[in-house]
Amino acid sequence: MSSFLDENPRGFGLLQRDRNFDHYQDDGVWYDRRPSAWVEPLSGFDKGAVQLVEIPIAHESFDNIVAFWNPAEKPRKGNEYLYAYRLHWGAKMPAAPSLATTVATWSGIGGQVGGKREHFSWRFVVDFAGNGLAALGNDAKVEAIVTTSRGEAEHISVRALASVKGYRATFDVRPPADTQPIDRISGSISKTGSGKSFRPI
Repeated sequence: MSSFLDENPRGFGLLQRDRNFDHYQDDGVWYDRRPSAWVEPLSGFDKGAVQLVEIPIAHESFDNIVAFWNPAEKPRKGNEYLYAYRLHWGAKMPAAPSLATTVATWSGIGGQVGGKREHFSWRFVVDFAGNGLAALGNDAKVEAIVTTSRGEAEHISVRALASVKGYRATFDVRPPADTQPIDRISGSISKTGSGKSFRPI
């Protein structure tokens, strides 16, 4: 379970990014065709948190991921609580972002490829496209700035990726010595010296 604190959120939901049939090979329930669900709060969403629940399952037929709004003020007997919102269903988000779009993400064990691992870390790979990224060219100097709620980001790199007409950001997150979770990893990629952010990570 992950909790993302917010106040008057503009939206939240679960998005289906990968729509390539070859990545699923499922001609029964068609995972590549599953719609995204997006909640657009209209009123009543003051302080609280978006809760993301990912439930371990025995096999793929279980629907095991949910997201919902949890208000900071706990409901009390006899009180009335009014919420207004719109639900959007479809292949894409209800509004196109002004920044570039995350087109794919991967994660796995970090460390220097081919080298001896001196400590445990988790590798993240994020591909971005859109918002003029393709026009920058392979020689453009693009940097990634990554921050975490806990632990340390290391081995941060960005490079052009022709297959998505955009850029790939790669970084490791080294957790702290204790067992407390890291609940936020954020950042952006931008053209060096321009001050223009293309996309939050």
